[in-house]
Amino acid sequence: MEIRERVRQLPISPSNLRGMAIASQSDSHFPLIHCHRLFKSYPMTGIEVHALRGIDLDINEGEMVAIMGASGSGKSTLMNIIGCMDKQTSGEYYLDDADISKQEENELAATRNRKMGFVFQRYNLLARSTALYNVELPMFYASISGAEAEQRAREALEDVGLKDFMHHWPNQMSGGQQQRVSIARAMVNRPLVLLADEPTGALDTVSTKDIMAIFQKMHQEQGTTVMVITHEPSVADYCQRKVVIRDGQIVSDDKVANQIIARKSA
Repeated sequence: MEIRERVRQLPISPSNLRGMAIASQSDSHFPLIHCHRLFKSYPMTGIEVHALRGIDLDINEGEMVAIMGASGSGKSTLMNIIGCMDKQTSGEYYLDDADISKQEENELAATRNRKMGFVFQRYNLLARSTALYNVELPMFYASISGAEAEQRAREALEDVGLKDFMHHWPNQMSGGQQQRVSIARAMVNRPLVLLADEPTGALDTVSTKDIMAIFQKMHQEQGTTVMVITHEPSVADYCQRKVVIRDGQIVSDDKVANQIIARKSA
């Protein structure tokens, strides 16, 4: 894990990406995400609702995985636990060799900020702020500000193809462009894991392809572990691996035989 931490502090470059690959291979026997017998129950009036029923799931560093399931299947509950926004009722969850169940709320917040990036269906941008400010915001909580924060935000927006939209407000951009801002915001702190919850649910076909192309670029060029929560098989086909959840249990976990390699449209 110490090797991983040192590698993650390096700037992104071809030589450093090779170092990331070496570090990842040396740690390959330790999954980045390890879930064992995860149960999650919610008390209701007179009954107990079981959202997760013994989930076993390992995800290695650098994988791109789709978590699929219908509404109410438990996929969002699993994402909330993996994203350190909720805790399981019982079972084990380790992230980057750390036992998350033992972390207090302030530790969970620090883990979310340092190791997780989140992309949601509805973008969650500040309506009266520019794209640049929206991307800078997570760095304020990471004690990064001033010129460094602005430079990193600019680079992140360039990476998602929004070099000319840095000073636009959300209502001056299309849905696909707003989602790209949210991806830049999620990636600006260089997280270990990018968690995307129905990221294309509000987008048309062309914008969906563009967004999935960006996810694949982050995965391939920066070695980011990407988890896409979706109910759409066509979106899951952009990933390397497809995990299907039904009634709080994993019913299948397979490699994607014919992975779609997206090419961002002009």
